[in-house]
Amino acid sequence: MQKRISFIIATLLLALCCNAQQKREFRGAWIQCVNGQFQGLGTEKMQQTLSYQLDELQKDGCNAIIFQVRPECDALYESKLEPWSRFLTGKQGQAPVPYWDPLQWMIDECHRRGMELHAWINPYRAKTKVTHELAASHIAARRKDLFFEYDGLYILNPAYAANREWSCRVAGDIVRRYDIDGLHIDDYFYPYPAAGHNIPDAENFRNDSRGFSNIKDWRRDNVSLFIKQLHDTIQANKPWVKFGVSPFGIYRNKCVDPNGSETNGLSNYDDLYADILEWVEKGWIDYCVPQIYWQIGHNTADYETLIKWWNDKAGGRPLFIGEDVERTVKYPDLKNPQQHQMEAKYRLHSEMPNVNGTVLWYAKAAVDNIGSYGTMLRSKYWRTPALQPLMPFIDDKAPAKPQKVKTQWTEKGFFLTWKAPKASSWKDEAAKYVVYKFNDKEKIDIENPEKIAAITYDTSLFLPYENGKTKFVYVVTALDRMANESKAVKKKVKL
Repeated sequence: MQKRISFIIATLLLALCCNAQQKREFRGAWIQCVNGQFQGLGTEKMQQTLSYQLDELQKDGCNAIIFQVRPECDALYESKLEPWSRFLTGKQGQAPVPYWDPLQWMIDECHRRGMELHAWINPYRAKTKVTHELAASHIAARRKDLFFEYDGLYILNPAYAANREWSCRVAGDIVRRYDIDGLHIDDYFYPYPAAGHNIPDAENFRNDSRGFSNIKDWRRDNVSLFIKQLHDTIQANKPWVKFGVSPFGIYRNKCVDPNGSETNGLSNYDDLYADILEWVEKGWIDYCVPQIYWQIGHNTADYETLIKWWNDKAGGRPLFIGEDVERTVKYPDLKNPQQHQMEAKYRLHSEMPNVNGTVLWYAKAAVDNIGSYGTMLRSKYWRTPALQPLMPFIDDKAPAKPQKVKTQWTEKGFFLTWKAPKASSWKDEAAKYVVYKFNDKEKIDIENPEKIAAITYDTSLFLPYENGKTKFVYVVTALDRMANESKAVKKKVKL
C-alpha cells in the first residue's frame, strides 16, 4: 500500500513538473517558402494565409516566427542587391502585384501579436533543383566564377572571401533596414552529400590552403570564417539582433569522435563541414536550434540520446530544440503505444536544464493541428504567455520602469495606458511591455506566468470593463531588446 501511495505521489509530481508553465521560453515556428506553399497565391491570398497561420500560432502560445526571406540568393523583401524570389511571384526578378514587402509586413503583423520576427536566410545556396531560370541581376548569373554546381544545385563556393562578403552584405542590408529581432540560418553549409557527386574545390584548396594539410579541416574553416564574419556584421549594425543557427541534428558520431553522440548518421562536422560547437564556444552565435527531427527509439539517431547530448555539449548559448511536428505525431510513445510521442518529448524538454525553448518544423503542421499538436500546445505546454530567454552576454541590465500608468476611457473603450521610460541607449530602451493581472487581495508575484495578461509592443491595453464594481490590480513592466525586465508599476482598477 505504501509503495502504491509513493508511486501515485511521484507520478503527480512528475505531471506537475511537466505541465509547469515557464515564464521564459523561446516558442518558435519556421515559416518556409522554398516548398512553394506561397507561390502563385498573389498578394491578398498570401496575406490571408499568413494572417491565419499567425493567429493560430498565437493561440498556440508561439512567441517567435522564423520567416524564410532568402532561399536562393533572392528576396522576399525589397532589395537592391538581389532579385525578387520566384517562390513569391512565380518568376525570379518579378515584383509582386499588388506590390508589398512580405518581410516588412511580417514584422508588423508579428509585433502586433507580441511575437518576435527572425529573418531566415540561406548563405550559400544560389539555385535550388526546381529553379530553371535566373534573373539577370542574380549573383550566379552575373558571376559564374563564384559558384559550383552540385547535384542540380548552384552553391556559392565557401572557399571564396567574395562569397562571404556578399552574403554578409545582404544580411547587413536586412539588419540595417528592417526592425527584425533575429537573423537566422539553417543547416545548409556545404551541400548534403549526394552519391556520385564530389565538391569541386580541390584546386581552391591547392591555391589557398591557409596552412591546412587536410581539405576537410580547410572546408570547416571556410564556414567558420563566414559565421564569425556574419556575427560581426550583425553586431556592427544592430547588436541587439540575435544571430541563430539551426544545425542538422547530429554534430558528430561517437564512432569517429569520443565527444560525439551515440548515433550513426550524417553529421555536421564530417559531412557538412560545420563545427557548431566551435561557434558556441567562441560566442559567434547567440542561440542554437539543432534539428532533432527523429523519433524516440530511432535506430541510428535516437531523439532522447540527441537531446541529452545537445543539452550537455551546447549549453554555453541558449539552446532551443527543432521539433518535427509530423514525425512526432506519427510515432507511438514507446511506453504508451496508444498515444504519440509529443508528451514524452516535452517531458524530456522539461528535464534538460540547458534547453530554453522549441522551434516547430514546420508552422503549417502545427496550424493544421495534426495529431492535436496545436491543441496540446495551447491547452497544456504553451498555455500561458512566455517572455524570451535572457541573453546576458549581449545585455544584462533592465530598463527603467514604465511611466504614468493610468486608466482612461476612449472612443474604443476602457484602456490601461503608460509611457515609455527614458533611455540613453538601445540597452536602456523599452521594446515591449508585460501586463500582469491580479485579484484585489492577491499577492503580487510577477514570476508567475499564469498572471500574464499580455506581452505587447504597444503602450496601452484594452480592459474588459463591466460595471466598475470588481477590483483588480494590474502591474506593468518594461522589457528591453534582450527581454530584461524592469521593476513593476502597480495600478488598481475597477472593472
